[in-house]
Parts: sequence; structure tokens; C-alpha cells
Amino acid sequence: MVTQVAAARPLRRGLRIGQQRALWAYLFLAVPLLFFAGIRILPAISSLYISVHEWNIISPVRPYVGLANFQTLSGDPRFAHAAINTVRYVLVGIPAQMVLGLGLALLLQRIVRFRGLFRALYFMPFITPIVAASWVWQWMYSQHLGPLNKILLGVGLPAQGFLRDPDQALYAVAAMVVWQYLGFQVVIFLAGLEAIPRVYYEAAQVDGATGWRLFWRITLPLLNPTIVFSVVYSTIVYLQLFTQVLNMTFQDQGGPLATTLTLVLYVYQLGFQRFRMGEAAAATAILFVVILTITLLQMKILSKPVEY
Repeated sequence: MVTQVAAARPLRRGLRIGQQRALWAYLFLAVPLLFFAGIRILPAISSLYISVHEWNIISPVRPYVGLANFQTLSGDPRFAHAAINTVRYVLVGIPAQMVLGLGLALLLQRIVRFRGLFRALYFMPFITPIVAASWVWQWMYSQHLGPLNKILLGVGLPAQGFLRDPDQALYAVAAMVVWQYLGFQVVIFLAGLEAIPRVYYEAAQVDGATGWRLFWRITLPLLNPTIVFSVVYSTIVYLQLFTQVLNMTFQDQGGPLATTLTLVLYVYQLGFQRFRMGEAAAATAILFVVILTITLLQMKILSKPVEY
């Protein structure tokens, strides 16, 4: 009662207590909003501006060239190669990551002892510095010093080229990315599984459903929000692959024969090694449109309400 009277009483500065609280709330909300606009929105707008200009990062002159940068990219076979490789990373990595993540989450849900330990072990690669992990995997793939080839030779199989073989390099990098994000997928799927009410399973078991039937009829449909989130998040991650490829193929970035080159690495090479910032910004704009389109399509297709 006292608080209500105080809130209704005008203060010396002309603002009521409720208005002051609202003002402080807006001020605190404005700080992260301005930070987000400064590091996200403004660079995106600047990139769109540069994409229609010619700029070599040194010259202060930026002549307007219209869509010339986009036309140059459309005729660059290296850009097409990077785009195809990026799609291949998505098609290879996401299904493997989703299946393994869901499978491990189902197994962890069945155990009681050491569940936290296993969950922490699977999550550790996700918090490991990407650069360090990439160099360790590069050493593991080494043709002469790597432990993987020593194991293959030990069981009588021929040594593999891995990162030096154009037919294997992309899959070798994708395997590292799957390993890195597997723990995150396990945690997300575990949270989704724990959120499914047990009453649905009990009712289905009363009706005689068991095993795979429970999984297909109960678990998978009710995991749909989790699956949508995982697919969208993973797609964005794979479309923006950069650090892993750069470090695992450091001596021949995107090699061998550009078989591991991604769109983001192509943008980096174009902008900061060849100083063609206009074309790099145009490629970034194309990548932004692709990510936005795929994300909206995935949310439209995969988001299906489930009612029981």
C-alpha cells in the first residue's frame, strides 16, 4: 500500500517511480542493442555498400561499379567451386552430426550412473579452441607422422592421404567439424528428450507400443522443435566454415586443388590476400542471402506442430 502511494506521488524531478524504473530499463536495454548494431548491423550495411563499389582497401577512392562485382563472381570458377564445396559440407556434416548426436543422447538418457561425466566428455570438444583442435587433427591426418595412418598400417591397410588427397580432404575436414559440434548436439537433444512428458510413453506402452514404434510415434515428432533448432544452427555453422579449413590446410589454404575451399575462406582470400574488397563484399552479400533463404525454408518446412 505504501509502495503504491509512493509510486503515485510525483517526485521532485517530475517523474514517477514507475516511469523512472521504465526509463532505467530502456537505458539498460539500449546498451546491448547499440553494441549489437555496432558490431552486426553497421558492418552488414557497410558490406552491402562496398559490394557495389570498387575498393582495394588502400585507396581512399571507391568508384561506384553497380553490379559489376557480382558479374565478376559469376564468371569466377573458384567462387563456384567454393559454393559447391560449402553445399557438400552441409550435406555431409549435418546428417552425420544429427544422427550421432541423437543416438548418443538416447544412449545417455538410458543410463543413470556417470551420465554427467559422459555429457561433459562429449561437450569438451565444443569448448576447445578451434585453432588448437584444427592443428591437432591436422597432425592426426599426417601421412607419415599421424596416428591414424599408423593404426591403418598396423592392421595391414594402406596409408591414406587424408588432407593431401583431393577425394578425401573435404570429408576429413567435415569429420573434424562433426567431432567438434557433436557434444553440443548431444546436450541439445538430451534437453529435448527430457522435456517430453513420460505420460505419452506410458499411454503408448499400455496400447502395446514398444521399441522403434515408441521412437517413431512419440520421440521423433515431439523432438521436432529441437530438430528444427539443431538443423538451422548447424546449417549456419557449416555455411560459415572458415577457421577449421584455414588451419587444417594452412600451407595450401582450401587445398588440395581447392577441394576444401569454402565460401567464407574464399571471401577472406579475395579481400585480405588479393585486396579485392568489392568482390569480397559481393560474395558476402550472396552468402547472407543464401543463409537467410535456407534458414527461412528450413523453419517453414520443419516446423510442424504436434498434438496428442
